[in-house]
Amino acid sequence: MSRVKTGVVRRRRHKKVLKLTKGFRGTNHRLYKRAHEALLHAGQYAYIGRKLRKRDFRRLWIVRVKAGLTQIDQAPIYSRFIHLLKKNQISLNRKMLANLAVNHFDIFSQLVAKVQGK
Repeated sequence: MSRVKTGVVRRRRHKKVLKLTKGFRGTNHRLYKRAHEALLHAGQYAYIGRKLRKRDFRRLWIVRVKAGLTQIDQAPIYSRFIHLLKKNQISLNRKMLANLAVNHFDIFSQLVAKVQGK
């Protein structure tokens, strides 16, 4: 019998990697070895990016709530506002608070007034 050297299997694996690295720069989409390394790095960056996205959105929501608070006269600072929310047992997360501050400012200002006890 003749010896078989992973011809079809290897070609399929190489084509799969090269297809996934389509659009990469230089030899990272042409040569299998470089493409495979680039694909592994891309996976690591994607994993890290999924974690960073959560951090970035939380920071964005906090900035939006702060901006909403600065537009209201006599409004507490951000940390005090969050403390007053917890003290009054109002459980709105930062995403919802940011949405209120940006899209429904009148409701947000009523919420701030209620928390302050006015």
